Amino acid sequence: MTGEPFIPENIVVHLGAPDDPSAMNVTVPFADYIKNVASSEIYPTWPESALRANIYAIITYALNRYYTEWYPSRGYDFDITNDTRYDQYYVHGRDIFEPISNIVDEIFNNYLRREGTVEPMFAAYCDGVRTYCRGLKQWETVELANQGMTPYEILRYFYGDDIEIVTNAPVAPNIPSYPGEVIGFGSAGDDVVRIQTQLNRISQNYPAIPKIPYVTGSYDTLTEDAVRTFQQVFGLPQTGSVDKSTWYRINQIYTGIKQLGELTSEGVTISDYTADVPEFMGPGQSGANVRVVQYILSVIGAYYDAVPRITITGTYDEATENAVRAFQQIYGLPETGIVDADTWEDLYRTYKGIADSVPVNPAGEEIVLYPGMILREGMQNEYVRTLQQYLTEIHNAYPQIPAVSDTGYFGPLTKNAVTAFQRVFGIAPTGYVGAETWSRIGEIYSEVKYGYVKPAGQFPGYTIR
Repeated sequence: MTGEPFIPENIVVHLGAPDDPSAMNVTVPFADYIKNVASSEIYPTWPESALRANIYAIITYALNRYYTEWYPSRGYDFDITNDTRYDQYYVHGRDIFEPISNIVDEIFNNYLRREGTVEPMFAAYCDGVRTYCRGLKQWETVELANQGMTPYEILRYFYGDDIEIVTNAPVAPNIPSYPGEVIGFGSAGDDVVRIQTQLNRISQNYPAIPKIPYVTGSYDTLTEDAVRTFQQVFGLPQTGSVDKSTWYRINQIYTGIKQLGELTSEGVTISDYTADVPEFMGPGQSGANVRVVQYILSVIGAYYDAVPRITITGTYDEATENAVRAFQQIYGLPETGIVDADTWEDLYRTYKGIADSVPVNPAGEEIVLYPGMILREGMQNEYVRTLQQYLTEIHNAYPQIPAVSDTGYFGPLTKNAVTAFQRVFGIAPTGYVGAETWSRIGEIYSEVKYGYVKPAGQFPGYTIR
């Protein structure tokens, strides 16, 4: 799946081992499935904290199977089995215990994930008596509950301190991730974003697959080349287009590389969903990714006194290196002055936390911060509206950049205006807005409207000249 997980309305259960062709599939409402598994695996007389901890694990395990499309990506037509050698114990048609049913009704749309990730974690568990595993031990939860531990404390005891409970996840209809038609040159949208994002991650382990430099959501020749190479590496027909078999093979390899079905999951981080992710940045380098790092550092520097203010120049100069070192010191990272994967992850997470706390429509003359996500054709939100307002103001000084109505919808006219802006100011004309384009639009808008450039990341309500 792509993006934030949701609770499926139903889940398809295979009543047997995965390769048992005689076993039937049953479609069950998700909450009813959780009630059945919990009633089959634990006792309703256990302390409530133990019951809740176990039910959180059961929910999360099932969602992990669903989110990663563990079985569909292997060619099966179900989401999970009831064979305890592989999955959870589901007894079709059994009675449900009332205490368990009441708890499930309350928390069925809550699940566990690792901090900084988006997917339901692989919440491994076992009874801890007849079988042993690295995750939660069901009978041991009773002892811990009797000692006064809360459900969250019990879960942290087994899974570690870096877990969090996501509450009130939305419920949505079951829609297979495969869009139902071949995706190829000229296609556009979220499905293409998913393909580009996953192939870029896979290419780290399979360097023969070329990187797609811009995750635009548009299926271009670079995407076609990457898909064709992927197909060659994994023995698929080399069409350069993504049919059902290629789609699920990409998903399977991506899931395996990220270990999403393992207790030690690498996790899907916010960086997986942005194109502006430098793999390595250091002194002497220049270009778009350096501008992105500098923009993010300039925002962080406005909120963290220990990080010195820097100018966005596009060149990784001494000031940038010093700012990176200061940031690394704050976060306990090796003080190298180089932006590696760990430093980038903390930089982006810190920036996103700031951006999420700042209003989209601030009072006064403050420049809106980059929202931390790619703005592209087909999107509709307040950030798109702000983008349109900035472009229209810029049009007054640069008539070759079309004005656009502030509808909040990123349509073809907005894309044309963005592309025109990028051409005028020497940015790759992708037609989408990442951190570099947003930063430059903010600078030019500020210059046109106020006569000077406002630094990014100023304190809300405070003007820096």
